[in-house]
Amino acid sequence: MSDAPTVFITGATDGLGQGLAKRLAGDGATLILHGRDPEKLARTADEVVDAGSAERPLTVTADLADLSQVHRLGEEVRERTDRLDVFVSNAGVGAGEPDGRERRTGADGYELRFAVNHLAGFALTLHLLPLLRSSAPARIVHVASAGQHPIDFDDLMLERGYDGWRAYGQSKLAQIMSGFALAERVPAEEVTVNSLHPATFMPTKMVLSEVGRHDDSLETGVESVHRLVASPDVEGTTGAFFDRTRPARAHEQAYDPAARAELWRRSLELTGMPDIG
Repeated sequence: MSDAPTVFITGATDGLGQGLAKRLAGDGATLILHGRDPEKLARTADEVVDAGSAERPLTVTADLADLSQVHRLGEEVRERTDRLDVFVSNAGVGAGEPDGRERRTGADGYELRFAVNHLAGFALTLHLLPLLRSSAPARIVHVASAGQHPIDFDDLMLERGYDGWRAYGQSKLAQIMSGFALAERVPAEEVTVNSLHPATFMPTKMVLSEVGRHDDSLETGVESVHRLVASPDVEGTTGAFFDRTRPARAHEQAYDPAARAELWRRSLELTGMPDIG
């Protein structure tokens, strides 16, 4: 990886994404920051400059619940940089408030948590993969969770017996499984793909809105993700899941080759993305 890597972070205007952006600014990284709200994104860019960034971050906006905007976002990032060392798929919807506890759908009619937490990152990854490969050695980091629920391929959009925690857990397991599947398809010397549970109940907007308390600090989560983004300790490590900074085991379904293959197939179908060569 280059001394001043280019890092793209989704969900960079709050919580973990914003904290990571400020930490990487202090490292001298070139940053591309995503958010939904242009005003919050501009304020975050100002704060990142104040945190020590030598240059103002590039900013890109999109609602990740709308695949047409996800596709446009992927194209925009490719147009605005000729190098990408790290993609941090961080943006997400929690299990309940502020995004609601009842079943909701995104612009494409897909269950909201599956759409934002998995399908958007999946599509973005495939859009950005040629750029990442040309910047080798590059890294993809999935900000997932220890809260995982097995995927029901007969009811992928959870139209029966909806529960926000189940939906969240399914979407996070899908992130991890797709990371494992991608790691099998791309040589580690080109791009590594790893997932992690950054911390438990950090004081972020989604945690405080739904749980009302926090256990770990935001700094714990930032440190955990920063390690996968920048540390030489994990150079060449791919297809792994970490609990904070420790190697961990995901839900058993993640290690089922048939389930990974089915999720990959269905994700291509749902996003309209072509398979990678």
